[in-house]
Amino acid sequence: MQEGLSPNHLKKAKLMFFYTRYPSSNMLKTYFSDVKFNRCITSQLIKWFSNFREFYYIQMEKYARQAINDGVTSTEELSITRDCELYRALNMHYNKANDFEVGATLLPVVLGNADQFLSL
Repeated sequence: MQEGLSPNHLKKAKLMFFYTRYPSSNMLKTYFSDVKFNRCITSQLIKWFSNFREFYYIQMEKYARQAINDGVTSTEELSITRDCELYRALNMHYNKANDFEVGATLLPVVLGNADQFLSL
C-alpha cells in the first residue's frame, strides 16, 4: 500500500475521468486499491476530478460555440474525429505523453457530451 499518489495514479485518474465524471469514494477505493486512503488522499483525488471537469467543460463549450458560429444546429451535423481540434486538445491534456492508445469508444463519449452544449 502506498501512502501517497504518484504520477501514474494521475494518469489513471485522467483516463478514468472519461467514463465517470463524479466517482464515488467507494469507486475511487476500488480503482486505486494500491493506495492507503485517508482524508488527504481522498481530497486530492476529488480535486483532480474537479480540475478535470473544469478543463473538459471549458473545451466542450469552446467546441460548441465554434460549431454554432459555423452554423451547426443539431448534433447530427457534428463529427468528432481524431483529427479535430477538440480531440487533440483533450488528448493532449489527458494523455500528454500518449502513454495510452485512445480506444474507439472515446469518440462517442465525447460526441455524446457535445450535444448538451449546442443549446447554449
